[in-house]
Amino acid sequence: MPDQSIRPLLQNLEQQGELVRVSKEVDPEQNMSAVEWKNYAENGKSTLFTTIKGHAGWQACSQILADRRKWSIGLGIDEHDLLPEMSRRVKNPIKPVMVDKAKAPCKEVILKGEAASLYDLPAMIVSEHDGGRFIASGMGWIKDPDTGISNISIHRQHIMAKDKTGFLMLPRQARRIYDKFCKINKPMPVAMVVGAHPAIWFGSAYTTGFGIDEMDVSGGLLGEAVRMVKCETIDVEVPAEAELIIEGEVLPNHTEPEGPFGEVPGTYAEAGISEIFKVKAITRRKDPVFYAIHCGFPATDTQATTGLGIEIATWDHLRNVEGGMEILDIRSLTVSGLMAIVIKLRPRVEGQAKTALMAALSGPYLHPKLAIAVDDDIDASDLRQVMWSMTTRVHAEKDVVLIPNTRVFALDNISPVVPGLSSFQRVGTKWLIDATKPSVARPEERARFERAMPRNFDKVRLEDFLP
Repeated sequence: MPDQSIRPLLQNLEQQGELVRVSKEVDPEQNMSAVEWKNYAENGKSTLFTTIKGHAGWQACSQILADRRKWSIGLGIDEHDLLPEMSRRVKNPIKPVMVDKAKAPCKEVILKGEAASLYDLPAMIVSEHDGGRFIASGMGWIKDPDTGISNISIHRQHIMAKDKTGFLMLPRQARRIYDKFCKINKPMPVAMVVGAHPAIWFGSAYTTGFGIDEMDVSGGLLGEAVRMVKCETIDVEVPAEAELIIEGEVLPNHTEPEGPFGEVPGTYAEAGISEIFKVKAITRRKDPVFYAIHCGFPATDTQATTGLGIEIATWDHLRNVEGGMEILDIRSLTVSGLMAIVIKLRPRVEGQAKTALMAALSGPYLHPKLAIAVDDDIDASDLRQVMWSMTTRVHAEKDVVLIPNTRVFALDNISPVVPGLSSFQRVGTKWLIDATKPSVARPEERARFERAMPRNFDKVRLEDFLP
């Protein structure tokens, strides 16, 4: 029976040279985030901390899913097949199953009431001007009071007291459920899950239709049912092999000051107000590994996770736009804070690239506001090649299009908030850049834009010549 925890990922990352153990003591309030961010930025490595100031017995990991290589390791999929294979698996959902409490590692330590303290967790101050320590890797398990169907989504939690955090909700599915509880003036039971298999983490971040259980999607990615167990103090089921569960309630019709916080675009979400989560219990493993996710200036797990969801959703969306469109790759640029996307295609007829770009900017995710189309000879993940394509194949007068007054990502600070509405309602300008060659229907013109590459570039293997 495959392990559904975060641990196989850590073991495989280390075995394949993708993870560094840090045994020297780090301080989650002073330097832990800088160490893990620099380790990925400069070395491309994940980090596992084994000695954390004030948190004996805990380990913490970070930057474990910051690129496609790490995601492919976590899901056991060849990196080149990641998008099509994930797209296939999420279309074959598998419903979760319940297991006995005795078989649930997340129940090895059970703390209730006064014994349950958030100060025991090695949560970091991530960015320089954050308003305090945040838990940014929590997956919120919520049940719709009308249907009983679970909804899972990721919520940042500003730790305000030993038993209290902020609970920020975007105007999506979790808020719709919360509004139902507010109408009957009852607290919303929530279980925050920290540290689970990448398939479970992806399911919680993936945008699905309202009423679809994300754990069915995670089961499809795993190829087996997610094993679940009942919470101790609320009527919610959670992944049995998670590292940590924080059980609690979100208070109805109540907000308090929250933030600021370095968010996924790489800028700060300014101090504001949010709903409040009150802790009722904490359950965890005896030897817990805290998922100290980095949210802030890219590249981090947060951009890579949401970016992968954008890529898969856009991949499926474009396949329904126009018959015969040959999409070769899609890359959500994590360095852009998820607000740019590159579509690699082979245009068969004129105008096809712009059709793909317009579809990409009106897909299931609001994040992308810039879409770039490149041709079949460009590596969409290589910004050098993308920029070269933009400078040599783009005639700005006809290949750059601005689309003003469109709804954009809620955290896109440069775009104005709609007057009279919340900061999550923004309207800005989207733009597209067609950096493809002329279509295959015009072979002579297409040939004019070929890259000047070394002779036999595709045949020479460098390892045959270098020591």
